This record gives sequence, structure tokens and C-alpha cells, in this order.
Amino acid sequence: MGAGDEAPERAAAGIDAVMRDLEGALRGQGFATLPISVRHGQAAGALPGPHRDPFDRMLIAQAMLEDMSLVSNEFLFDAYGVRRLW
Repeated sequence: MGAGDEAPERAAAGIDAVMRDLEGALRGQGFATLPISVRHGQAAGALPGPHRDPFDRMLIAQAMLEDMSLVSNEFLFDAYGVRRLW
């Protein structure tokens, strides 16, 4: 095993450490969790339009109700008037 073989092992160990405490790692980067509420579900179900993907509809509803931006390259989100980055 050469010296170059250690880098992938160290990278894998770092990923393992992050995965053991993913929520803590995300908080450390300034992210917060956003639980799905009944209100979010109702808003997602009431959204108009042809975009029927339930996960996308939930993201749209949460962005609308929580006044948040979506980070996505999904142009269909623009039809719902949410702020989209990317």
C-alpha cells in the first residue's frame, strides 16, 4: 500500500463521521431542519397546475408558507412564484 492509498481511506472516514451526526454537521454549516406539517401537506395538495410530483409540490408549499428559497434547477418551480436559486 503506497502513500497515495491513504487519501481515499481518510476521505471515507470523514464521510462516515459526518453520516454519524448528519444533523449536527448540517447545523454546523448554518442549515436547519424543516419538519413537514399538516399545513404544508394541505398547501401541497391544494396547489394548482399540472406539476403532479408530490415531493416537488411539498417543497413548493414549504417554500411558499415559510418564505424560503428553493435551491433547484427545476424550472417548473418558477410557475408557482417561489424564489429559486440556481
